[in-house]
Order: sequence, then structure tokens, then C-alpha cells
Amino acid sequence: MTGSSKKHELKSKQKLEKKLSFYTKVKDTVTSLNAKKTISKKKNQSRRQKKLKAYDLSALSEFLPEPAAPEHKTETKLNCKSRQTLVLRESAHLKAVLNNPQFQLDPFAAIHQHLLATQPPEAAKKDDAAKHGKDSKDKKRRRKKKSTSSSTQAMDI
Repeated sequence: MTGSSKKHELKSKQKLEKKLSFYTKVKDTVTSLNAKKTISKKKNQSRRQKKLKAYDLSALSEFLPEPAAPEHKTETKLNCKSRQTLVLRESAHLKAVLNNPQFQLDPFAAIHQHLLATQPPEAAKKDDAAKHGKDSKDKKRRRKKKSTSSSTQAMDI
């Protein structure tokens, strides 16, 4: 019986050693995988930072003019009652615009006049100066469009 117990002890020691060696191998692979993971994370972070640097437009901000503070604060939250009052107000405004005799005669001219009246004076002057330079070009384009459209209409008939 002592011989069989010794064999049993040897087998149990061998099993224990096998388990220990297996656990050490698993531990080594886990640590190596974690190391690889951290290395790849660092690479990915450096790639992201390079991409962010490519899209960084902060250098352009010194050349751009400062935006003006908004004069009107818009309502951030609309509940049912405020939405309903807004719809009523806007629908009344739309009816007033549609019933306006100037708008009924020439809607685009009425909108143009409204925009000229509501724009700041500096912007209106710039727009007028730009339009005077472009008028001759616009007329030429319109003439070309009219001549091409009339010829295509004649072909369609």
C-alpha cells in the first residue's frame, strides 16, 4: 500500500505542476496581450492626434472677424402652449404678407424691398456695389438662357 500511495502522491504532484505551468503560461500570455493592447492604443491615439492636427483650424480664427453677439434670443424650449402661440402669430403674419397688395403684384420685388429695409446699412451698400458690377453679366446670362430655352421649346413642339 505504501507503493501505491507514493505513486498517487507523484501523480498528484505532477498534476499540480502541470496546472501551475499552465497557469503561468496563461498569465504570461495575458500580460503580453495587455502590453500589445496598450501599445496599439498609444498608436491609435497618436494617429487620432495627427488627424486632429490636420483638421485644426484655430490658426484661421485670427484672420476671421469676430462674430457679433446675437441680438434676439430664441426660445430654447418650446412647450405645447408656447408652440401654439408661435404658430398662431406666424400664421397671422403669413396672412398679412399674402394680403399685402405689393406682395400680390410682385412677390419677389416685395421680398427684395423687405430685405433691403431690414438689412444693416453697411451690408446693403456692399450688396448694391456688388450688384452693379454683376448686372451686365446677369443680363448676358439671361439673354443666353432665353435664347437657348426658346430654341428648345421650338424643337419640343
